Amino acid sequence: MFGPFKPTSPLSGGLLWKIPFRLSPPQKARQRRRLRCIDTVISVLDTALQKQGSSVKEVERWKAEMPREEEMRPKDKYTVFDRKEKKYRKGVHKVPKWTRVSQRLNPPGF
Repeated sequence: MFGPFKPTSPLSGGLLWKIPFRLSPPQKARQRRRLRCIDTVISVLDTALQKQGSSVKEVERWKAEMPREEEMRPKDKYTVFDRKEKKYRKGVHKVPKWTRVSQRLNPPGF
């Protein structure tokens, strides 16, 4: 079957959507900016609640448990723990919905 109506072959027999091995520098910059934006939202919420004389348990828990962007190591900013990976780490961009889910905490030692 030649011509304009020939069947298409799958791309290299693998996934149709290829994910690059590592994050590009603009993706890393956007990830850092996302983390900083979340930190500013949490700090604004905390100061506004303190001015009113109240607090929210979730905001206090976030501040106690989650590190800020400047406190995080680059390894933790751009990779996440995955027990199925060879070195127990995979790029954060390979996690589903990685731009909307917080991936700041990893098991100790990894």
